[in-house]
Amino acid sequence: MSLYQNSPDKLVMGPLLGFHWTGRMFDALTGKLEEVFKKLRGRGVLKEEDVKEALREVRLVLLEADVNFKVVKEFTGRVQERAVGQDVLKSLTPGQQVVKIVNEELAALLGGTQAKLHLAPNPPTVIMMVGLQGSGKTTTAGKLARNFKKDGRRVLLVPADTRRPAAIQQLMVLAKQVGVDAYASEEKDPVVICRDAVAYAGKSLYEVVVLDTAGRLQIDEPLMDELRRIKAGVKPHETLLVADAMTGQEAVNIAEKFNASVGFDGVVLTKLDGDARGGAALSIRAVTGKPIKFVGMGEKLDALEAFYPDRMASRILGMGDVMSLIEKAQETVSQEEALTLAKKIRKDAFDLEDFRNQLRQVKKLGSLEQIIGMIPGLNKMKLPDGGVDDKDLTRVEAIINSMTRKERTDHTVINGSRRLRIANGSGTQVQDVNRLLKQFAEMRKMMKSMTSGKMGKMARMLGGMRSF
Repeated sequence: MSLYQNSPDKLVMGPLLGFHWTGRMFDALTGKLEEVFKKLRGRGVLKEEDVKEALREVRLVLLEADVNFKVVKEFTGRVQERAVGQDVLKSLTPGQQVVKIVNEELAALLGGTQAKLHLAPNPPTVIMMVGLQGSGKTTTAGKLARNFKKDGRRVLLVPADTRRPAAIQQLMVLAKQVGVDAYASEEKDPVVICRDAVAYAGKSLYEVVVLDTAGRLQIDEPLMDELRRIKAGVKPHETLLVADAMTGQEAVNIAEKFNASVGFDGVVLTKLDGDARGGAALSIRAVTGKPIKFVGMGEKLDALEAFYPDRMASRILGMGDVMSLIEKAQETVSQEEALTLAKKIRKDAFDLEDFRNQLRQVKKLGSLEQIIGMIPGLNKMKLPDGGVDDKDLTRVEAIINSMTRKERTDHTVINGSRRLRIANGSGTQVQDVNRLLKQFAEMRKMMKSMTSGKMGKMARMLGGMRSF
């Protein structure tokens, strides 16, 4: 993935070949809401009853998505109050105005504005992670440490889960993987471990301390008491609840209990890349009053994103999230590389070497389903054979790797015997090589027009590609 001039309308989409679509959280919700709003947009004039009927459908869609009943009732009430006003119903595009109101209210429901971590004026900032066993708490601690390290901060990970087998070792391994230090202690009392670790961090000039506390399979009083004692002993600047989005309303119930017993400042929703219905994400802020601060979008250690309510609302309503995509791309490609690529495209000099480099950039951004979900229009495409599969990108890269440098820079020299050799070297069939070369030739013809940001052309190109 590359960017040209860091602008959404200059987005240069990398080579997305061989798709196989898999489930994403909010997919079903997004599809159903789009159907509701499609009816509204198709009408030149809206009556109050039309809006009320649409909101009745929205209410059912949200309830099916496992959103809290009280939250749904209050949400649709606010939307209706705004949407039946004369300024909306008598506007030139009343359907679009209603969708705009839903988007704004959905963003407000999710928190309104981004809730950032509170960093201590005098380091170290102490962050306490709490949550049930299996929610992804330990992995999230490692991801958070990686984010801080990427920002140039010295981080100390503290394993304070003395109950779960191998919990300490797991955090030690994660610390090594992300390149931060972990606090080692022979102490058995987690309160003492945390207190000593914070004192050590202060003396050793660490800027951030992340405490990975114990979890349970379910909430019990001994766990709550332990967490309260740790919190009282170290006075963390941030207490983050890690909740599994796949558990739906149960995650909201857990959040309520943790908030009542221990208290926390924000939520990290994990497994948001899964195929759950999304009710937890839409309910947890309204029910607990605590903001979602991060979301886990996969197993990899770089798959932790800051939560932006307005961007998430746009994704849910099928409007994409180009800003998040741009930020991801900026982390993996320099401005110089982006401009060089754009120049080659304009000169029709884009070759298979560049193609392979783009494949590698795409892999760094995350899964294809996440990328496509961020681009307006592409998330609505009907792709052959049901969609996208990241494994197919690996197969394409293997084919290109089996070519000589001359073949990669000038694909026209690849004759029949060369195609057989490439297929044998990559463990694929000659038909796969033929398909790749044909689609690459078609892509080159369209790359210039793609830099204009016309997503329709991009969608037609992607839709016309056959799956490997």
